[in-house]
Amino acid sequence: MKLRQLLYIHEVAQRDLNITAAAEHLHTSQPGISKQIRLLEDELGVQIFARNGKHLDRVTPAGERILEITRRILNEVQNVKRAADEFQAADTGELAIGTTHTQARYALPPTIQRFKRRYPRVSLHLNQGSPPQIASWAASGEVDFAIATEAMEHFEELIMLPCYHWNRGVLVPPDHPLASVSRLRLQDIAAHPIVTYTFGFTGRSHLDQAFAAHGLSPNVVLTAVDADVIKTYVRLGLGVGIVANMAYDPAEDEDLVRLDASHLFEPSTTHIGFRRGTFLRGYMTDFIEMFAPHLTPEIVERAAAAHPGDGYRRLLDELWPQVPRE
Repeated sequence: MKLRQLLYIHEVAQRDLNITAAAEHLHTSQPGISKQIRLLEDELGVQIFARNGKHLDRVTPAGERILEITRRILNEVQNVKRAADEFQAADTGELAIGTTHTQARYALPPTIQRFKRRYPRVSLHLNQGSPPQIASWAASGEVDFAIATEAMEHFEELIMLPCYHWNRGVLVPPDHPLASVSRLRLQDIAAHPIVTYTFGFTGRSHLDQAFAAHGLSPNVVLTAVDADVIKTYVRLGLGVGIVANMAYDPAEDEDLVRLDASHLFEPSTTHIGFRRGTFLRGYMTDFIEMFAPHLTPEIVERAAAAHPGDGYRRLLDELWPQVPRE
């Protein structure tokens, strides 16, 4: 059994059993990967992948267990490399972050600017996607950190730590009937067409729950994952915009009126997460603390070492009162 063979089966599984895609990613040949998979299966005496002709059809039950162990082995190999790099070049490396557009556009820039000043030799990579995509990237090791608000059920394989609470605002043109309302009600908003986030992004679930709890059926005429797109269509008069408060810039959005809606919706919480068992380099824990100052390296270390069950939950309960509001 060779480490290269484990890498091959892992990549093939990650790429929906597409050997060609795995070969391109690993800069090797498709026949070479196929041969090594066969050799590994012959050595182990079990099939990892069931086949339909020449094509891989599915992962076998034995393959599922082998791939689970393989992921842990490859993660530990990466940890060995990171530990060596930490002693050899502590201020050099890479940091990949998976997040949503709203976090990348509005929440992260100050942290990234500060981080780059301190670590100019660390390459940063921002990958934007949906919460399920972000969870998948982090679980597979394609990104080091996941930063997201929605769909926490997708992040069960990760250690997710709360960063900050935030809420929403309503955006309208200055001549809109709601612009002069002193204190918004859900009924006021529901009386107009609404432009807001696509379901599954940026706290959208809390918005829908609030309307449903009051027996209201909002007329959502357009959804987008990008707050800038939402604002564009509010300016065109398509509807009332509901966005994260952080997405409103008084200077850039001076042609829009923002109305506070934090009393109408439950606050949402943005989390940062990483794979359990990951060796975090010094600049990685520094990044977490820059983004969420209450998440000190000591807290992160405790979270990484905590038992996945009660110990982890007790730590989260301890952290919750310290989580700031935007």
